[in-house]
Amino acid sequence: MKKWMLAVALTGGVLTLGACNNADNGNGGETVAETKAGNITKDDMYNLMKDKAGQAALQQLVYEKVLSDKYKVTDEEINKKIDELKNDLGPNFEAAIAQYGYQSEEDLKETFRIGLLQEKAALKDVKATEKEMKEYYDNYKPEIKARHILVKDEATAKTVKEKLAKGEKFEDLAKEYSDDPGTADKGGDLGWFRPGTGKMVEEFDNAAAKLKKDEISEPVKSQFGYHIIQVTDIKEKKSYEDMKKEIEYEVKSSKVTPEMINEAMQRELKDANVKVKDKDLKDTFKTSEQQ
Repeated sequence: MKKWMLAVALTGGVLTLGACNNADNGNGGETVAETKAGNITKDDMYNLMKDKAGQAALQQLVYEKVLSDKYKVTDEEINKKIDELKNDLGPNFEAAIAQYGYQSEEDLKETFRIGLLQEKAALKDVKATEKEMKEYYDNYKPEIKARHILVKDEATAKTVKEKLAKGEKFEDLAKEYSDDPGTADKGGDLGWFRPGTGKMVEEFDNAAAKLKKDEISEPVKSQFGYHIIQVTDIKEKKSYEDMKKEIEYEVKSSKVTPEMINEAMQRELKDANVKVKDKDLKDTFKTSEQQ
């Protein structure tokens, strides 16, 4: 997953305020709670929320309103990004999103929806040349499925390798020898991943990418120890024409930076003629140069 998208997902985008978009119709003094010490009104709540997260909330609501009017994001696109994040974080997914304040996966999806809208606005004027796309395709490696046995030292790794050569089962040796608590009980299974995406450490990634299906590596040293790797399946690489639309998106989106996102937002806000009426929030959309 692109770094800027991960940042959108895991920083401050936890407001999910779509339900707060209902106008008050002038009933700001309406009571929302009663106590013997006095009542709490909608104005009280609004002012407190404005002090706590006013600018962030207003940004989210305005971006969603303005961008949704010009760009469309499908549930399929959002679910794809969620699946990528789950793949990146593995069993830590739920703990990670909870740590950043998301109450549920649905909250995260709303943040991703706005992030994708922003990306589409930024991609509006980005180009991908045929040369760039063909170079991307030539370097593209399809997903592989692999398993490994991780041990602390090279001597143990060689012992494991010898036992595999004699016909002992990979999954049994993983349970007996592997120091990876997340995969040892699963026979070392790491699931599917695509080499070159940064999910695996570089040494592991490079070694796995060179293996044929069912081939077992020599001991591979990384910062975690020594790996014995076996690739158990390899997906077929599609033709350039079949992948062209996907490649064009990947090439274009790889060029998107946080600065480009900010520039696109300023352009969209200007086109939408956004005016902030609340004097306390008047600087919400001003850049640092404007303030």
